[in-house]
Amino acid sequence: MANPSQLGFQDAASPLMEEMIHFHDHALMIVFLISTLVLYIIVVAVSTSLTDLYILDSQGIEIVWTILPAIILILIALPSLRILYLTDEINDPHLTVKTIGHQWYWSYEYTDYEDLTFDSYMVPTQDLTPGQFRLLETDHRMVVPMESPVRILVTAEDVLHSWAVPALGVKMDAVPGRLNQTAFFTTRPGTYYGQCSEICGANHSFMPIMVEAVPLQHFENWSSAMLEDA
Repeated sequence: MANPSQLGFQDAASPLMEEMIHFHDHALMIVFLISTLVLYIIVVAVSTSLTDLYILDSQGIEIVWTILPAIILILIALPSLRILYLTDEINDPHLTVKTIGHQWYWSYEYTDYEDLTFDSYMVPTQDLTPGQFRLLETDHRMVVPMESPVRILVTAEDVLHSWAVPALGVKMDAVPGRLNQTAFFTTRPGTYYGQCSEICGANHSFMPIMVEAVPLQHFENWSSAMLEDA
């Protein structure tokens, strides 16, 4: 969960999100160094005689400010491409969940089970109990086993939606008539919140996402109870 006045990311709950946070810090440090260097050059150029025509027309300086940005771009691009390809890696998932966006709620279908399907609606403010979060609580949460690769198939029934859970590093568009897929791996138990990240209509802000990661035994007990109710 995000905290009041928080400036950084939520705590990572998956290895992929940890990689994204590390890359963010890496790129931010490069931006900080570039900004510091440019500010220093501007101050020195304004306050000294560096504005001499000979210095400004220096071939050496032109070579440096052409090659240096290229090196910086490589230092940013390589880890960026690595993470980009990691987000597409789906190796032997232990569980597949189909997520369907509607106006304005989510449906979940556990494709490894025949009858394990349910809709997930936001809990109205007047029905919240102490400790629950406004606009983030759902009547049915998506339960997954922790430390297991989970594949998510994302689509929509009506308009564009986007299934996004920041702590898991997952954001996938739900497009009508198209089946997109992504995957995540939770490293610790907990409840992780997300929201539709595509402006999908009047109640766009009222279709939250709750993902609960539990030990495998707890997941088996939950799935058995859900199947009995079905």
